[in-house]
Amino acid sequence: MDTVNGTGASRGGGRHAVVVGGSLAGLLAAHVLADHADRVTIVERDRLPDGPEPRGGVPQSRHTHVLIPGGQRAYDALLPGFCEELMALGAPRVGAPSDLVQWQAGRWFRRTEETAHFISPTRPLLEWLVRRRVLANPRIEVVQGTETVGLVGDASRVRGVLLRERGAAAVAVGREPQRLAADLVVDASGRGSKAADWLTAIGAEPPVEETLETGLAYATRFYRADEDGSGDSDVRGHFIVPNPGQTFGAVVLPAEGDRWMVTLSGLRGAEPPLDDRGFTEFADRLPHSITRDWLDAAKADAPALAYRTTANIRRRYDRPGRRPAGFLATGDAQCVFNPIYGQGMTVAAFSALALRDALGENRRTPTTERVQKAMYAASRQAWDISAGSDKNMPTASGSAARSTVADRVAGWYLGRVEARAPGDPAVGRVFRDVLYLTHPVSALFAPRIAKAVLFGSVRPTPQEPPMRREGV
Repeated sequence: MDTVNGTGASRGGGRHAVVVGGSLAGLLAAHVLADHADRVTIVERDRLPDGPEPRGGVPQSRHTHVLIPGGQRAYDALLPGFCEELMALGAPRVGAPSDLVQWQAGRWFRRTEETAHFISPTRPLLEWLVRRRVLANPRIEVVQGTETVGLVGDASRVRGVLLRERGAAAVAVGREPQRLAADLVVDASGRGSKAADWLTAIGAEPPVEETLETGLAYATRFYRADEDGSGDSDVRGHFIVPNPGQTFGAVVLPAEGDRWMVTLSGLRGAEPPLDDRGFTEFADRLPHSITRDWLDAAKADAPALAYRTTANIRRRYDRPGRRPAGFLATGDAQCVFNPIYGQGMTVAAFSALALRDALGENRRTPTTERVQKAMYAASRQAWDISAGSDKNMPTASGSAARSTVADRVAGWYLGRVEARAPGDPAVGRVFRDVLYLTHPVSALFAPRIAKAVLFGSVRPTPQEPPMRREGV
């Protein structure tokens, strides 16, 4: 960490790391850094709630979240026992494909034996549990209600941050930003990161941004339903997955507290409305009435809320450029995905694991460049899935929207995978393993799977939503 952090001690003695943002990515980065620094300070714009409550700095906190298997492994590796504790607090466990009714690419998935599961907590519950675990470390402190407005240092090295108390009053009285010295600064400020401006201000080069926007918009509402949410069936949730020919989507999943999260989505110009009647009737646009029937039988527990900021953005800190030592970006500040794919919380943990492994490597010096490249690699598969899928949507735009010949060949093969996954349990299992970030994309090209994809027939699947598991 000496090269990443610098060899000199920050003011106040000992090595000091500053993390900008108390997001999941920021908390997990601080957790890792506490093993290498004498002090870690998290600078957070919000006043953090004492319990599992939404906060303004996480606009998605009132929308559907899932912790996929790759994320479960990562959180348990960083915070042992985390997932068991999360489920003990009421977060539901949903088996795939056994517990789900899923429509994708025009077909219903067979509800065969579970090969994986995900956890569907509310975001505030998961974030509160992470915060409670991380902030129990006496080396980590949080400065709340404070904005980071710049960096201290120059194009060769960052030596701290410029801070200002958040609020109009602090700006109105013309208070000068305060300096907080640090040996390492980690930007975990999220999708709206201002790091490009901060770097430019100290004579450094900002990263090139890759963007891919589809105009996806969604709305979420919490409901209460009967005990299992689906009458006399054993369904634990259902998905209607959009595609280029059918651009409307739905997710219905349980959450803690006997509530259910319902998210409806459409593209620009066909956004789900927020009024009671409009939200319910929007479900009529879906390719089947299952979601509308569910909504008609359930009782709303909160108003519907919209979310419109869904572009994929990747900031290429891994590429060469005139950038300073002692500065890293993680989480959504480095790579942010269309939230509909449910990858963000997982990649936050992947990035923390990459940081941990890079700092703990004995064979090579953990330079800023090397650590940042490791964190970039941690997000790459999720980007390939999210951006690769979004490229096919009719409204795709942005610098990363152009498809190459390789993209088209891969798209042809993955289209065959998607057609076979609903009816072939072996293909479906590997398909989920890749989407759930437990296996590399190369698993889809293993000989047995490639044979089924290239030469096997498309197996029959249910003609109507399967409301019972197979064999029940």
